[in-house]
Amino acid sequence: MTIRVLLVDDQPLLRTGFRMILEAEGDIAVVGEAGDGQQALDQVRALQPDVVLMDIRMPRMDGVEATRRIAGPGRDGPAKVLVLTTFDLDEYVVEALRAGASGFLLKDVPAEELVQAIRVVAEGAAMLAPSVTRRLLDMYAGRLPSGDEAPPPSLGTLTEREVEVLKLVAKGLSNAEVAAELFVSETTVKTHVGHVLTKLGLRDRVQAAVFAYESGLVRPGGS
Repeated sequence: MTIRVLLVDDQPLLRTGFRMILEAEGDIAVVGEAGDGQQALDQVRALQPDVVLMDIRMPRMDGVEATRRIAGPGRDGPAKVLVLTTFDLDEYVVEALRAGASGFLLKDVPAEELVQAIRVVAEGAAMLAPSVTRRLLDMYAGRLPSGDEAPPPSLGTLTEREVEVLKLVAKGLSNAEVAAELFVSETTVKTHVGHVLTKLGLRDRVQAAVFAYESGLVRPGGS
């Protein structure tokens, strides 16, 4: 199956470079380009891409708002969003993840990593390692709950084991590492992660990690 990709960046040269990389792959097709967030929304509606490669800082509408309208709460369209940023410490990255992005890439990402990330996201997974999510959340610890707030009611829908899995995912452990930690099979871990996402209404493990921090279940820099 061919993965349909929409390129969104206000720099034509970058879009050209990404297009050259992606169109060299037999299973990826660049179906369109956009120079700002508003154009991106129009193109998503018209072209129905599988993956949107989204710049953050653009005129008219930035990538965060565009991401929210494409993949945010209540949006059930097929498009997944990979956010592009010049710096891995971009202050808007956390907001983009909260808005529904499946992860983020640096603009100087090696070609093979860009291609692999698009394939992973197109399959419905998140390309952003939870360990990276944790690093970002540590940076913005002051913006997260103090820990004194009551936990969200949705946490009560999880079983004890599902809460354990959620904590480990938020700490940056892979499925294999979670399996080793809990002495269960990797398949069992995948099942638990799926249940967590369904019960909490989350799109992927990136959002699960964000939820764990925002709810106070896991503390930045702590356990």
